[in-house]
Amino acid sequence: MRAMKQIVAELVQTALAGLPELAETAADLAIESTIERTRDASHGDFASNVAMRLAKPARRSPRDIAASIVEALGDSPEVDKVEIAGPGFINFYLSPAAFHAELESIHSQGEAYGRQPAKAAPKILLEFVSANPTGPLHVGHGRGAAFGDTVGNLLEAAGYPVAREYYVNDAGRQMDILGASVWVRWLSDHGVNVDFPKGGYRGDYIRDIAKEIDTSSLSAPDAAAVNEDLPANGDDNKDEYVDALVARAKALHGDDGFDTVRQQSLDSILDDIKDDLADFGVVFDTWYSEKSLTTNNLIDAAIDVLKERDVLYEKDGATWFPSTDYGDDKDRVVVRDNGMKTYFASDIAYHFDKRERGYELLIDVLGADHHGYVTRVRAGLAAMGYEADDLEVEFIQFVTLYRGGEQMQMSTRSGEFDTLRQLRAEVGNDAARFYYVMRSNDQHLDFDLDIATSQSNDNPVFYIQYAHARVASVLRQLEEKSLQWDAANGREQLDQLTEPQERSLMTSLSRYPEVVELAANNRAPQTLVHYLRDLANDFHTYYNAHAFLVDDAALRDARLYLIVATRTVIANGLGILGVSAPEKM
Repeated sequence: MRAMKQIVAELVQTALAGLPELAETAADLAIESTIERTRDASHGDFASNVAMRLAKPARRSPRDIAASIVEALGDSPEVDKVEIAGPGFINFYLSPAAFHAELESIHSQGEAYGRQPAKAAPKILLEFVSANPTGPLHVGHGRGAAFGDTVGNLLEAAGYPVAREYYVNDAGRQMDILGASVWVRWLSDHGVNVDFPKGGYRGDYIRDIAKEIDTSSLSAPDAAAVNEDLPANGDDNKDEYVDALVARAKALHGDDGFDTVRQQSLDSILDDIKDDLADFGVVFDTWYSEKSLTTNNLIDAAIDVLKERDVLYEKDGATWFPSTDYGDDKDRVVVRDNGMKTYFASDIAYHFDKRERGYELLIDVLGADHHGYVTRVRAGLAAMGYEADDLEVEFIQFVTLYRGGEQMQMSTRSGEFDTLRQLRAEVGNDAARFYYVMRSNDQHLDFDLDIATSQSNDNPVFYIQYAHARVASVLRQLEEKSLQWDAANGREQLDQLTEPQERSLMTSLSRYPEVVELAANNRAPQTLVHYLRDLANDFHTYYNAHAFLVDDAALRDARLYLIVATRTVIANGLGILGVSAPEKM
């Protein structure tokens, strides 16, 4: 089934092909890009600015060109009339038959309606969340999870091959600090009193992990052995203190003994993150270990590629990458003078490996504080022979929770609201996923818990779900009244749908495939959110204005055909958002 926009585009394309004086000039013009929905129904359903786009190269006035195109348009059962407006817009008024055909398409395609055929390329790797596994996911991570997963759903609906990946930061100093934090709690449980590091992780989950991990291979040292010669545990030297604790733990238990604590701590938190995300409807194809970059020699391999391409240079005993040549504000070290690889080396190796695995478009969803990351990683890709634009980054702005009109404090202190799991328990998955993507990801999000939990029209997710449930209720009433719905007859009787609310609803339904494509291409789930809100409004307006279960079987069947199509589109859209479509509310 052709989308309505495509119908108009094909008419214009055919008309231009029959106009030799314009055909060559229009050869490189993407006709569909000249066509858009009108904002005012009095101006038709679609308008094209093709005449104005061709005016300069054709050296003719836009209205003159528009007149030629309109005259060359063939008759179409899907178009009622065509008019020229303003400086040269061509306005298309579609016929009822075009909208009826779209309703038939919704019924015949069902869950597939709005989804495009599978594309072979680009092969997309979507990396999102990737929170450090040092504690539970907080509400900010939840926004990244909902956004990333919904963008993945949109891209899949648009036909693109998509894989989802979580980059597990399981290497480096933060893992040592996690291990030290759990170790000190474990010592406390064994009667060994050690000052807890101010630079450690303090949540109650650390105490829980300390009680759960298997430390049967370890013996608790005495307090004197742990505390001997430790530096002061103050705010000014908290890093020094926690690093000393890590060294002490390794000295007392050996590297393997400390790794027992560290690895089990990581595994516990990572399992919690996986469970939290799965319960939120977010499932990853790959959990990519940062440590694997080292164990699989991928960092060395990336550095070797840069050396072979004569990109790197030596200075002060370190190996440098000239990222200023690619627009960065300073050059970056990849290997320190002590031989240690930097985080930047890991970053470019990771993205190089993404491309080496065959992914052609890399989409990273990152926190708003990672802007400086983009230029240098793109520089790394370009220096290794790929295109800098292979990497696309979407930033997630912060979330603020409100209750009773008051901003809630979010921290790890007891009794305060900070985790994704707490939020989901408070408002439910549907409201959480919906509200997270209501606004553009690059805008700050104020999350009102009172509205999100209300069952009123002020709550947009409730308003949309209620439209779906209302259709189901009508069908239950049909059965209760011992009436029948003949879908085939409804399809044949669509000419009965002449009310303004019916035309508005059919117009809204026909927009769905275009909205999905637009939202996917712009990585903009909020576009779909706003569409569903408008569609629900059109349905509720129709519901309040007209009865569906009328005595006239022809009219009843046609109206039921229309509202069942509405139910399908709402369910499809909510499904992309990861939100349920209930039958009862």
